[in-house]
Amino acid sequence: MRWSKKSLQLGLLFLITLLVAPVYAQKQTGGIKGRVTDELGGLITQASITVINSAGGERTVVTDGDGMYTVTALEPGKYTVRAESKGFAQFESESVEVHAGRSQQFDITLRVTIADQKVTVNQEAAVNTDADNNGTGLVLKGKDLDGLPDDPDGLLAALQAMAGPSAGPSGTQVYVDGFTANDRLPPKQSIKEVRINLNPFSSEFDRLGFGRIEITTRPGSEQFHGLGEFFYNTEQFNSRNPFASQRAPYNAQYYYGSLSGPLIHKKATFFAAVQWRNVVDNAIVNATVLDPALRVTRLSEAVETPKRELFSSFSADYKLKENHTFTFNYRYLPSRWRNVGIGDFSTTSRAYDLDHTDHNFRMTEISVINSKVVNETRFQYLHSHRELKDSNPSPGIKVLEAFNGGGAQVGNSFFNEDRWEVHNYTTATLGAHVLRAGVRLRGVNTDNVSLTNFGGTYIFSGGVAPRLDVNNQLVLDANGQPIDEPITSIERYRRTLVFQQAHLAPEDIRALGGGATQFSIAGGNPEATVSRVDAGFFVQNDWRVRPNLLLSSGIRFESQNNIHRHMDFGPRVSFAWSPPSKGKEPPKTVVRGGFGIFYDRISESLTLQANRYNGTNQQLFVITDPSILDQFPNVPAVDTLANFALPQSIVRMSDQIRSPYTIQSAISVERQLPYKTTLSLSYVNTRTLHLLRSRNINAPFTDEAGQLVRPDPNNGDIVQFESNGVFNQRQFVVNLANRFNNRISFYAIYSFNKADSDTDGSGSFPANSYDLREEYGRSALDIRHRFVFGGTISAPWNVVLSPFIVIRSGAPFNITTGRDNNGDSQFNDRPSFATNLNGPDVVVTRFGAFNLNPAPGDAVIPRNFGSGPGFAGVNLRIEKTFSFGHAPKGNGHGPAPEKPYKLSAAISVQNLFNHTNAGLPIGNLSSDLFGQSNTTSSEGAFGNATSNRRISLVLRFNF
Repeated sequence: MRWSKKSLQLGLLFLITLLVAPVYAQKQTGGIKGRVTDELGGLITQASITVINSAGGERTVVTDGDGMYTVTALEPGKYTVRAESKGFAQFESESVEVHAGRSQQFDITLRVTIADQKVTVNQEAAVNTDADNNGTGLVLKGKDLDGLPDDPDGLLAALQAMAGPSAGPSGTQVYVDGFTANDRLPPKQSIKEVRINLNPFSSEFDRLGFGRIEITTRPGSEQFHGLGEFFYNTEQFNSRNPFASQRAPYNAQYYYGSLSGPLIHKKATFFAAVQWRNVVDNAIVNATVLDPALRVTRLSEAVETPKRELFSSFSADYKLKENHTFTFNYRYLPSRWRNVGIGDFSTTSRAYDLDHTDHNFRMTEISVINSKVVNETRFQYLHSHRELKDSNPSPGIKVLEAFNGGGAQVGNSFFNEDRWEVHNYTTATLGAHVLRAGVRLRGVNTDNVSLTNFGGTYIFSGGVAPRLDVNNQLVLDANGQPIDEPITSIERYRRTLVFQQAHLAPEDIRALGGGATQFSIAGGNPEATVSRVDAGFFVQNDWRVRPNLLLSSGIRFESQNNIHRHMDFGPRVSFAWSPPSKGKEPPKTVVRGGFGIFYDRISESLTLQANRYNGTNQQLFVITDPSILDQFPNVPAVDTLANFALPQSIVRMSDQIRSPYTIQSAISVERQLPYKTTLSLSYVNTRTLHLLRSRNINAPFTDEAGQLVRPDPNNGDIVQFESNGVFNQRQFVVNLANRFNNRISFYAIYSFNKADSDTDGSGSFPANSYDLREEYGRSALDIRHRFVFGGTISAPWNVVLSPFIVIRSGAPFNITTGRDNNGDSQFNDRPSFATNLNGPDVVVTRFGAFNLNPAPGDAVIPRNFGSGPGFAGVNLRIEKTFSFGHAPKGNGHGPAPEKPYKLSAAISVQNLFNHTNAGLPIGNLSSDLFGQSNTTSSEGAFGNATSNRRISLVLRFNF
């Protein structure tokens, strides 16, 4: 997308004009909305709702024909909400908090006081044209939030499953209290509300709205409230992982405590929370190795991987003046992980330790200028320190898709990172126009000392070699000639060790199919630094043209300093319209549509790699010369390689690299159905341009003489980060939400998805560096069908059932030869379809017959040609609550006061039916495990590496 200089100037002038005139370009301060029901869940119409601020000012509205009410233009702060209706006791709550730019959902249940009083109720839920009421969105709190996994990793996986595949190639983006989330999620018990996919075309956010997860943590309170929780799981409660030979030891204990209350009466409140996680987890090694007699055998073992993590947080809200509030939050998050790097193909010799500490400071200042204008300033500073401790200096050994042995080659490294983020948003309202404008600045400074691969790594791949008998002797044909056949990577490794023990010369070992395929080693200065700053400005206008028509428009400007292109403009437009209804009946149908351009930032991690492997700071050698490879297992020194003038490998960023951007459009129809059910049907079209990839721009090519030569023979591999990829996605999404009454509610999401691309991200290399046309095919996100279901059922005796279900079709995986036929140092070459099944390079599989050494001009198979197994997981949480203590006396208004103490016991079952969900199959045709899965699926909300089904116990006390 190209912009002329004049267009840029006009756009920037328009943006600045709106920013300096906030009285004409702002959004409403905040609001409260909700549904009023009776004790059986019936919707109550014409109920009087009064909202009272701290100064005693009142606003009164009445519920509509669907029991809904909305109060807008409220200044941020805490309000008393009072509800009254004939035949019902008065309801009153003194702790409803309003945030700037957001309508707080607050549902009310009224208690009947006159048995024969007739009331008007409606058994249908409401749809409307509010910008943040789109049917594709989801708001989780209360019981719906309680029913999700207690483990933070499982919670994130569940939220990502609900967000669906609409987030595009860069995945979901999580915000915590308005800030970009760069550390661990807060514990579930500290979360007040989660908003998913709401207002997807708002220009306030940089990333795609479909796939946006907004988390709001709990604030302080005017009364003391506390909560304590204990989570426990052990291997005795769990089933065996199907890829482990026996049930592995496992123990998980989480301790959580929080307290909130007043610091200064009517002036300041606080919220403090601590969670300690002590987990003795396991990594399952499932590999193909050699036994002491050098025979190929399977290895399956479980290795303990202890993890200890602390989450501590303290927040304070202070009212500087009546219309001026300041919030401070500090988080301290240390963690210690042991035996990291083990699992799947990686054996115990590759274990290393990881210590990680985060310090997070956040400050928010809200100033209410008048009843229409609010200014909000946020600041976040995050300091992160990571240390890697590797006690095994041995060179790494990678036998592709068989096993990874030797040392992990991470060395004793550390990583210091400082991130800061500043927001300033001003909001207001002007007649039918509701606008919002603001700026966000973010920066990061990284100092990284990395000894990665300073000890070197040998790689063994598959190939073609003479056939051997059981005694490792040549098998000859009728003419006395060796018979060539494909061999696996583990067979190449086996022949290397067997013939080395037989004291054969290196050239004879290689002639018999042995010898390493590649050796790589790094050296030089282990330290590298990088910094990056990005800025974003936006203006958003919501125009209520008519009561049944909302038009929203905005523009966002973004820039960053670690690339040459600095001008990224992202316009956003959307509408919400409801057909005219009869009389004063509320609308039952809403049609929504939107279009927007969304940019992704170029990560500073790419710049860090380019700074490190620039040929001067660090030296990186990737070697295929047999004279060096035949030194295995000895490691040549980096200085020796430099003295031999061997060409280095260099990493750099393309001068033409630019921020990838996604053009997304959507159209949806939302319908109010009987029995409080809403249905949404949506079509979402996504196209991403300038998607990132890696490419070896100095890869060898075949010249006219049939020899592999490099464009620049004086250099080795030159790995370049580029932005010339493309991603296309089309989706049909069905959302169904229902709240039969206060006892039963559920949500269901189905999506049909078709996604194609020619790269899967910055770490994705093409099979042929000089022909990118062959790369366009199925994206790694091309999962055709996905279904998510969740909800709560309040059974008798204060028992709550919370099911959560995810079912999806299989994900694609890439089928490769497991060889580096073209000499680009990447083992991702794809085969062609075999036409002669008797060829020496032909492998016949259930996916087809493939030629592992395609001739020049042969068409290779499409990228991501294989399809993995589907996934089906059912989680269930069962919770029983006991209330006790003396309830305070009621004042005759609202429901009877509840008892002050509650004790809850819960059983949380992940993967209820113990269904085995296999991970992606191995796509390396030179692996003896090709087409098989050696792990369970990595979707963390359903089981883990240790177990297939987990049953956990949770005990909670709160007051």
